[in-house]
Order: sequence, then C-alpha cells, then structure tokens
Amino acid sequence: MKVAIVILNWNGKKFLEKFLPSVVSNNVSYAQVIVADNASTDDSVSFLKNTYPQIQIIQNTSNGGFAKGYNDALKQVEAEYYVLLNSDVEVTPNWIGSIIKLMDTDKLIAACQPKLKDFNRRNYFEYAGAAGGFIDKYAYPFCRGRILENIEEDKGQYDDVREIFWATGACLFIRAECFHLVHGFDEDFFAHMEEIDLCWRLKNRGYKIMYCPDSIVYHVGGGTLNKTNPKKTFLNFRNNLVLITKNHPPAYFLLKIITRMILDGVAGMKFLLSGQINHFLAVIKAHYSFYTSLGATINKRKELKKHIKNYTTSAVYLHSIVADFYIRGKKTFKEIDHNERFRH
Repeated sequence: MKVAIVILNWNGKKFLEKFLPSVVSNNVSYAQVIVADNASTDDSVSFLKNTYPQIQIIQNTSNGGFAKGYNDALKQVEAEYYVLLNSDVEVTPNWIGSIIKLMDTDKLIAACQPKLKDFNRRNYFEYAGAAGGFIDKYAYPFCRGRILENIEEDKGQYDDVREIFWATGACLFIRAECFHLVHGFDEDFFAHMEEIDLCWRLKNRGYKIMYCPDSIVYHVGGGTLNKTNPKKTFLNFRNNLVLITKNHPPAYFLLKIITRMILDGVAGMKFLLSGQINHFLAVIKAHYSFYTSLGATINKRKELKKHIKNYTTSAVYLHSIVADFYIRGKKTFKEIDHNERFRH
C-alpha cells in the first residue's frame, strides 16, 4: 500500500458521520482509509460497519489517548506513508497527491502537513497547525498564520512550500519507516504536543519537516478537549517541559528549563488573578507531574542522544515569541519572518 489514511476515533460518531464522506469522495486509488477506534462506548463501530463496509476498522482495547492509540494501530498497518487524520477534518480534492508528490522527491522529508484552515471560519487559518509549526528559543510553539491566540485570515500570504519545525497532528503525513524508526509517539504525552516531540526527534536525526500549501483541509478543533478544559492546560504545560528536557541541545539546556519554569509561574499567576482557579491549579499539577517523572524523562534524553550526530536548530525562532507578541506588538508571522531571526 502506498498510503494509509488512519483516523483515530473515540466516541466520535458525529464527526465520522459529518466528515468521512469528504475523505471517501476525495480518496485516491493508492490510498486506503482505516479507522482506529480507541475503545469507544458510543455506536461508532457499528455505524462504520453498517455504513462504510469498505473501511478497515482497527479496534484498540483501551483509550490510551492520541499517542498510544496511534502507536497501537500503526503496528498493524503496512504502507509507505501514513496520513494521521483527525476525525473532525474535512478534506478537499488533491489533498493527498500534492503532498505525496513533494515527499517522493526527497527521502529526507520525514513528515509534511497541508494548509490547515478553520472549518467554521473558512477564510481563516486554524489554531492547531495553520501554515506550519515552529518553536521559539524557549520552545513555545506557534504557527505561520497563528501567533499565540491571534489567528490570521488566509490571503495567500503563506502559499510557499517551506521547511517547518513541526507538522500538525490534525493531519500529519509521515513516512512509515521514519515513524517506526523513532518508535512512534511518546505515549507518556497522552495527548497534546506529541507531534512536536515526534518531529523534533526526527529533525535531530537529520530529517526535514515540510509544509505544502497545495493541500488544503478544514479542521473543527477542540473535538476532544477544548481550551476551557483544565486538563488541556495541564497537558500543554507538562508536555512542553518534557518536550524541552528530551530534545533540547545541551547548550543552554538548564537555562531554558529554568526560564520556562519562571514563565510558567507568570502564566499561572495570570490564571489566578483572572479568576481561573482550575487552570492555575492545572499549572501546579503539571509541574508536579513533570518533577515526579523527571528521572524517566532524563533517561529518555540519554537514550535519544545515542542516535543524534548533530542537534538540529533549523526552523527555530531565535527570539521570544511571547515578548514579541505582548511587548513588541508583533501579531503575525510576516512581522517576525526575517532570515536573521531563524536558524536554517
């Protein structure tokens, strides 16, 4: 099989009903559609069997989150490329072919993402990936088309093929051999930022992550956890610290960790002063969880180091995106996109 489109589902029958038709109607002859079900308790599986008998179903025995769900499923899928597709994504014509054509030209391209737009505001980029993901010097993630909470309208300003730092997990094209080479997602992440961790590990091995604007999809977002849920705050804060600890180059490593902890404290106080007590507590719990698992995370760092010849810093923003946004008033990617500001 050339391409396996694998949709991870957990109690998402409403999304399958709404978005599977676009996947089926815009499929190509060399791609197979597979749904990996994370032990749903709704009637997702029976719906699939009755409505889409041509779609293969992989039934995971538990809901281990995004990371474990895909790891378990992809052990059972043989293909040259995997397309990890959220169940709340509407695809368009040529969403597959343009990316596969790009990846076929260069074996060092391990992963790629399409242009991710908002299903409900169709002229705007979508938060989870927009026109490709980056990190700043403190490992804060942001995107072309989305700086922190500011989301841009798509006016064709990011219609170039470009190397990026991370590709969105909402619609991630990845070489199967690369996915298994680095042992897939880190299951301790459960959900959120596991795709950034995966891309960082691949980049540290010399691979490229790309963005292809000729492929366009529309994402609802927040289908499982929206930003008002304290669990999402917990996962984002904890996983970002784990992300840095595992993958950051040795230079300034401890300084970056300490700085991030201070900045997390500032964010926590902001939650507290704005009356968001549950999110304040989520930040505290995130740090406690990070401290208690620090030994295991350091061991992962040591293991990863065995396979790294040169730590990559390509596509890393050399400044602070938080300072640029809140102090310097830079709200769009175009305002910060200068050669001296990025490592290449």
